[in-house]
This record gives sequence, C-alpha cells and structure tokens, in this order.
Amino acid sequence: MRILIVDDHPINRTLPAIWLGRRGHEVVECGDGLQALEAIAHERFDAVLLDICMPGVSGLDVCRRLRASEGPDCPRIVAYTAHAVPEMLDEMHETGFDEILIKPITEEGLLRALRLT
Repeated sequence: MRILIVDDHPINRTLPAIWLGRRGHEVVECGDGLQALEAIAHERFDAVLLDICMPGVSGLDVCRRLRASEGPDCPRIVAYTAHAVPEMLDEMHETGFDEILIKPITEEGLLRALRLT
C-alpha cells in the first residue's frame, strides 16, 4: 500500500512512517498541505494520513480539494490531529475524512484507521 503522511512537524511523521514501513508499506512524507496536493497530483496513493493544523493549506482544505477533484478515485483520508474538541471533530466528519486519529496515536489505532488490520 502507498501511504502519504502529511504533517508540518517531522517528528509527527516519523513514528507512523516507521510502523508502516516495518509492515512493508511504501510511505511518502510531506511537510505541508501544498506539498501534499502536489504529490497527489503526480502520484497515486491508497491512503493519506493528514494533519489538520498546518501553515498555509490546512488539512481540512486538502481533504476538501481531494474529495472534489478525485471523486470516487479518492484515497482513504485519515485526519491526524491533536484537536479533539467536539466542534473540530464535527467539522472533520463534515469535510469528508474517512477516519479521525487523535494524537498521540498507537500503532494499532493507525493500522485500524487505515484499514490495514
């Protein structure tokens, strides 16, 4: 499986990349929403692990753009966030995320959210 991990903090990309790589998945990392949109425009991914609060293009904006442009071919999009307040969770669901992971995450939770278990 090809998985794109998007987070503006490199340390937040490291652990999921290690867990997924150890299981044989191909991982690509991006540091912001604009880089993610560029990567998705040129490469095919099966899933996107997407931080919500990033400078420039937010994770919410990336999700909206992907849903609008990719249609039924859209990869699975998992929100990856520290923001667990009900209003933000509602907005993430309304935006079209397939799953929401609250940081700090566990390997089991990551695999479940990406439907790898």
